[in-house]
Amino acid sequence: MEDDVVRAGSDPRPDGGEVIATTDDSREITPDDVCVLIPTLDEAATIGDVIDGFYDEGYTNVVVVDGDSSDGTREIARDHGAEVVVQSGSGKGQAVREALEYVTVPYVLMLDGDGTYDPADADRMIEPLSRGYEHVIGNRFADMDDDAMRALNGFGNRVINRAFGFVHGANYEDILSGYRAFTVDSFKRLSLDSDGFTIETELAVECVKHGIETTVVPVSYSARPDESETNLHPIKDGGTILLALYSLAKTNNPLFYFGSLGITGIVSGGFIAMYVLWEWVQFNQSHEVMALVSAAAIILGVQLLMFGVLSDMLVTLHREQRRRLERIARDEREK
Repeated sequence: MEDDVVRAGSDPRPDGGEVIATTDDSREITPDDVCVLIPTLDEAATIGDVIDGFYDEGYTNVVVVDGDSSDGTREIARDHGAEVVVQSGSGKGQAVREALEYVTVPYVLMLDGDGTYDPADADRMIEPLSRGYEHVIGNRFADMDDDAMRALNGFGNRVINRAFGFVHGANYEDILSGYRAFTVDSFKRLSLDSDGFTIETELAVECVKHGIETTVVPVSYSARPDESETNLHPIKDGGTILLALYSLAKTNNPLFYFGSLGITGIVSGGFIAMYVLWEWVQFNQSHEVMALVSAAAIILGVQLLMFGVLSDMLVTLHREQRRRLERIARDEREK
């Protein structure tokens, strides 16, 4: 992958702090402006080292939002200096939405607590935010250990990424990456409902849907330590993610969603009609019920296809109007 994000050099500040990135066209972001957000569930084997790694990089605002851990994850996180929030619900998606209520700084760096992501990549993740991007995705495939991902998981990831590009029209290279950086303002503009592992998928779709300025940077991805167990089930969760991709197209790409249902109806009705016609021509045997089913399927398919076209026009107009309003609001703020 071509690296379109260059890691910025660090410049000293007059007050002794460190500037992560600053250029003529960028804003100044310091580690104090960033909240490192780590959703956890039974990550006692790795969470301490992850927190220490960010402290070594100068990021001391670390928030661990923990689910129903039973292995001492919370106590270890507190001992290593992190603020620990116990989520009221369950699932990674619910944890992220709830944790944002505790964030008081403008930027968030989010990652899993399993030790697979490198804190040394933090500056690289934050730097695009200083240049006006609102959401940054860390591409694990750019520098992945050979044993970091099983062959089945790697195949599933690539299928999901291609499906996302085909359905939603954007190439984010690794939409399932857990290493994200984003502005709190952009996060608040998203409509997120996912509770589980589909949160990354929903984030990617919502970024496309709301026109969030998004970029991808290469990050390193290591194998999970032997003593740490994954909470991901490849077949079950992979199927859930693909289903979520299709379902989310209802509001982001209605032409694909309703069009695919319409074409399915038309094709199914056509096959039934061909069978009925064949039976009548060859054996002079009629199938009135099947003929009615065929006609109903074709009519419904045509209606769904037309509805998809109209919905797509409405979504396009809505996006254009929203972008105009956001541009006006941004110009007013600058004035």
